[in-house]
Amino acid sequence: MKLARYGNPGEERPAIVDAAGRLYDITDVIGDITAETIAAGCIEEAAKLNTAALPPVEGAQRFGPPVKNPQKFIGIGMNYSDHAAEINMPAPAEPPVFTKHVTCLSGPDDDILLPPITRKADWEAELGVIIGRKAQSVSAREALDFAAGYVLVNDVSARDVQLEGTGQWVKGKSFDTFGPVGPWLVTKDELPDPQAIDLELRLNGEAMQKGNTASMFFPVAELIAYLSRHFTLMPGDIITTGTPAGVGHGMKPPRYLKDGDTLELAATGLGRQRQRVRKMFKSPDRNSRP
Repeated sequence: MKLARYGNPGEERPAIVDAAGRLYDITDVIGDITAETIAAGCIEEAAKLNTAALPPVEGAQRFGPPVKNPQKFIGIGMNYSDHAAEINMPAPAEPPVFTKHVTCLSGPDDDILLPPITRKADWEAELGVIIGRKAQSVSAREALDFAAGYVLVNDVSARDVQLEGTGQWVKGKSFDTFGPVGPWLVTKDELPDPQAIDLELRLNGEAMQKGNTASMFFPVAELIAYLSRHFTLMPGDIITTGTPAGVGHGMKPPRYLKDGDTLELAATGLGRQRQRVRKMFKSPDRNSRP
């Protein structure tokens, strides 16, 4: 099953997406797709619905993030063997973990806005996991039982803010619009093996990334188990699981996003994203004192 949230920013409504891509509104059934309704079993409830009895959504629609106001947006760095090789880094002994603040979340086709304080914005096509129920110290064997489903993520990253100077990942990963997610939340029955998903990304029509989740150092089940040993995972939390080779920072010379660029992402069973890159012309000075 595929679930989505459609409509203008801040006014999204939940929907089921059928095999032909048609939307059916389920606002009257679950209200919205939130941490609370996921915990209450909204996904299981939606799976029982007959779309013939639901109001169809007419016309082209904007998709928003498939979960409203998740508590956490957790990132994993350096999780693909080919990506580690392209930036000359060894395989990590443990998953590198960082946070993307939830204010960076945007829809899959929303514009990416480049603030003036970065000149090195980069792309990262990734598999994301939506947590379905509270997870504390779970084992890898049972970890996928705690996933509600999967999403496509672009982990947009300002490499200069992330890595240069004081170098703080959370700052370089959390600018507004740096977290396109969606278009759909795809439940596990449609994607039973998260380690068999093709990912690809094109910049202005040119292939940049093409990889498969089989190349992860730490598979999805291990990531959920690892994270749950360090902090509680809650329904609606998003884990974005790392990116394959082909990021701009790893090229020689490096290549970064600029005003007017277009990004197109796709993943097996998870749909497609398309973002236009726009430069912002006003932003607080990165070096100014608060």
